[in-house]
Amino acid sequence: MKTGINWQSRINPVVREIPSSGIRRFFDLAAEMKGVISLGVGEPDFVTPWHIREACMYSLEKGYTMYTSNQGLLELREEIARDLAESYGVIYDPRSEILITVGVSEGLDLALRTVVCPGDEVLIPDPSYVSYAPCASLAGARPVYLPTSVENGFQVTAEMVEKAVTPKTKALVMCYPNNPTGATIDRQLLMEIAEVVKYHDLIVISDEIYDKLTYVGEHTCMSSLPGMRDRTILLNGFSKAYAMTGWRVGYAAGNGDFIAAMKKIHQYTMLCAPITAQVAAVEALKNGKPGMKKMVEHYNRRRRLVLQAFQEIGLPCFEPRGAFYAFPDIRVTGLSSEEFARQLLQEEKVAVVPGSAFGVQGEGYVRCSYAASVEELSEAFKRMNSFVGRRVNRGKILTIAFGKNGQKKEGICQSI
Repeated sequence: MKTGINWQSRINPVVREIPSSGIRRFFDLAAEMKGVISLGVGEPDFVTPWHIREACMYSLEKGYTMYTSNQGLLELREEIARDLAESYGVIYDPRSEILITVGVSEGLDLALRTVVCPGDEVLIPDPSYVSYAPCASLAGARPVYLPTSVENGFQVTAEMVEKAVTPKTKALVMCYPNNPTGATIDRQLLMEIAEVVKYHDLIVISDEIYDKLTYVGEHTCMSSLPGMRDRTILLNGFSKAYAMTGWRVGYAAGNGDFIAAMKKIHQYTMLCAPITAQVAAVEALKNGKPGMKKMVEHYNRRRRLVLQAFQEIGLPCFEPRGAFYAFPDIRVTGLSSEEFARQLLQEEKVAVVPGSAFGVQGEGYVRCSYAASVEELSEAFKRMNSFVGRRVNRGKILTIAFGKNGQKKEGICQSI
């Protein structure tokens, strides 16, 4: 008679084989140490603007503590539809073509579980956000990677998609502005990709959570392209642009039949997003754009400073054109991405994420979020400067410092 259970043998093999998030692993390590500056988690350093928090508190005073429709507050769906129409000229019916989700993460999971069957293939850019491949695997699909690189600006091309398509290919995940690279994608490339998608009868799941955080050029919404509205599941939310990460409000917009199918899974798992968070999201869309634009201006200023700082400490860095991440090349140190991140944390108490957490093409890079205060960035680069100097330049290197007004200060030389 058995007296215990081998729980490892009882776990779904797909779940057992999925690695833990590389982002969260370093976040947890950093949380256990004192004096750590974290450039790891992609979270704005700004607090959610007061008028948005006030709308939430006022909703509580009025007793808004109940469920909403599974599909979400109609008022919020109407505001989202209005925003998409004004921003990109794409029209969605708020009653049938928009679903409010618990963050974009749930929207991604719902979209993949709704579109794929066991054995299907899903095309995923490499590097890209850590959730795409695991969610595809959990839905029963096989992730197929599209290898991008710094040489092509980390952009997916039509040729990559065409080469990767097989009879089993069901969907393509797109994610621009990109996490972790900060890359954006040219409209012409998207047009060419759209033609391949239509030819092979694919579905596009387009994660556009960083759309408002575009600094160079203009963001192109995938569903706004000719023939792509009914072929695209558009995912977006409020976490990044409105500094609302903890509120967990996202949305999916697309064909009414597909949204209805996504809602079936949603109503049996999440039921609905929290009503107070949805009320806050309504306020964000109605009155939050001026504040959002000011935050984006701050990110853009930091982006330029961080790019110059990496260059000065000897780490080549692709110019991020969106989101709030830098993706420096650390191969000059002779360390792997994992070794660099671990040793930097241990020796200098600066947390970054190994590029390998985002795919094979991320090896040799690390992701650094510049959604941190100027003071924190200044100190982080001083520490990183020392760390790199001990491995690359045994002579004198520049100590990076940022002024409070966002202007770069002249540094001082120090012996290493």
